[in-house]
Amino acid sequence: MTSAEANAKKRRILIIAVSIFIVVAVVVAMVPLLMNLFMGNGVKTEGISSEEVSAASTAIDGEWQVTNRPGSNSTSAGFTFDEVLPGERRTTSASTQGVTGFATIVDGTLTAGEITVDMQHLTSDSDVRDESVRQRIFHTAEYPEATFRVTEPTDVSAVPDDGSVGSVELTGDLTIHGTTQPVTQRFAVARSGDRLIVAGDIPINRLDYGVETPELVAAKIAEDGEVNVRVNLTK
Repeated sequence: MTSAEANAKKRRILIIAVSIFIVVAVVVAMVPLLMNLFMGNGVKTEGISSEEVSAASTAIDGEWQVTNRPGSNSTSAGFTFDEVLPGERRTTSASTQGVTGFATIVDGTLTAGEITVDMQHLTSDSDVRDESVRQRIFHTAEYPEATFRVTEPTDVSAVPDDGSVGSVELTGDLTIHGTTQPVTQRFAVARSGDRLIVAGDIPINRLDYGVETPELVAAKIAEDGEVNVRVNLTK
């Protein structure tokens, strides 16, 4: 091999080594970006903001309908789960304002009630994660809605009318992913002006509803999580 050929070979080796280094550096730099893309904290449906509650201006009895009017304590529903990485656990949430429903209260007793959540419009802070959650976890094309239906009457006569937040225990059927399970959970409730606001976090194990976790790029979904609900109703 001539001196010129040897120098050319060395240059090729150097170019290959530099190229490999650049590729590795780019991959390393992209890992945090991908992690943030899949693993932000999301958008959680919070509980009742007590600072935004005023004294009641209407009786609690009546036929109440869920309203989607924007503003404080507006209607929203979604979920919160932990995303699990080796050595790390991060909480993430998604929510939607696509919620409908009703409540019937007679003589201070909740006699019927149901809410329906549009699972096809759950959003967090990542479009990529949202698409994965809808298509690969909740299969919303097949199961577009989740519901909670009250199955036992509940005394709500003691709900405060002075602008403070009370609580009631509700028993009902929760349906997710086409599977129904009975639940009993305490909810915060407030009468504010001509509105009735109900909010709560329902603990669930997703496996009880046939929700399996796929192999995601950045994380696996914990089995235990919450359904987060806040509904604003008007007569």
